[in-house]
Amino acid sequence: MILPGEASDAITTAARCIRAGGLLGLPTETVYGLAANADDDAAVAQIFKAKGRPADHPLIVHVADASAVAHYASEMPAFARQLMQTFWPGPLTLILPRRPGVANAAVGGNPTIGLRCPSHPVAQALLKALINGGQIPINLHPENIAEKQLESDPNYLVWGLAAPSANQFGRVSPTTAAHVQGEFGDDLLILDGGACSVGIESTIIDCTRGAPVLLRPGAITAAQVLAACGLKVLSKEALQTLDAPAPKASGTLESHYAPRATVRLMTAQELQTALKLLASNAGALGANPTIALYSRSAFAVKTPHVLFRRMPGDAAAAAQELFAALRAFDAQGVKLIWIETPPAAADWDGVRDRLARAAS
Repeated sequence: MILPGEASDAITTAARCIRAGGLLGLPTETVYGLAANADDDAAVAQIFKAKGRPADHPLIVHVADASAVAHYASEMPAFARQLMQTFWPGPLTLILPRRPGVANAAVGGNPTIGLRCPSHPVAQALLKALINGGQIPINLHPENIAEKQLESDPNYLVWGLAAPSANQFGRVSPTTAAHVQGEFGDDLLILDGGACSVGIESTIIDCTRGAPVLLRPGAITAAQVLAACGLKVLSKEALQTLDAPAPKASGTLESHYAPRATVRLMTAQELQTALKLLASNAGALGANPTIALYSRSAFAVKTPHVLFRRMPGDAAAAAQELFAALRAFDAQGVKLIWIETPPAAADWDGVRDRLARAAS
């Protein structure tokens, strides 16, 4: 069931669902999430089951603002606080040491936790409603509240929502409410917040090593992180020089974000050559389009067997429509998606990362 996310009664219904241990389709500025109370292990277990996700692959926990961090994290380095002040609410996830006993199922048994404060107004409205029905000031420090006393109240405190992308594990993330409904059916309650404005998942920065480490690129670049906290961002490759492996984080598996069709990344020259070969052998193909072409470069497509869609030349615009384009190609029944390799520029890192994993 899809409800208009801007309606106050829809937020009330969604909050009731979360407090009852249910699942919810939630819009954020990045992608839609499949949300549950992060501190309700039974509810979180339903997320893993519904997605077919390995139980040791941690989920990101979404909070209303930085005041909720103390409930989940045992430490907060100064540079992490600077990043929160600069980019929250927004598409940035921070990996922090976890307080024992909180969000056990959500973190998949890991000693760290990924926290994010989404900027989408529907997500913000729900998160604030979940803090004791909105009666507790949003900036009240968690340890000043007797949570045990609140658990008997139907409006008891919910500090955060575990909310991975609302799709089957490893598949293309959803960026509309209709995408979520297509994944999980009519029985799932979904708040409709329109098409996601960012369109790819958040940047993930590990803050457990004394310096920021980029675990997953996104809309916020390493240069922006450096400008905000004054520390150079280390790459995952640089972790090889450190003593411990990187903490597990959402969306960092080699194969991820994949449509049903096979994805191949190709240069413009490779695409041109492939199209010429295809045109010369068009007679051997069936009547229906079997290949989709998604590129910034323009090509003279001389065969009806190719569906062409122009990729935006701007990185942010390309990110915003990327997953919707992949889903549209799947809906049209193509077997193969040829995609022009994104530029090497830093602002394309997030798009390039998602496409590389989709093609893996």
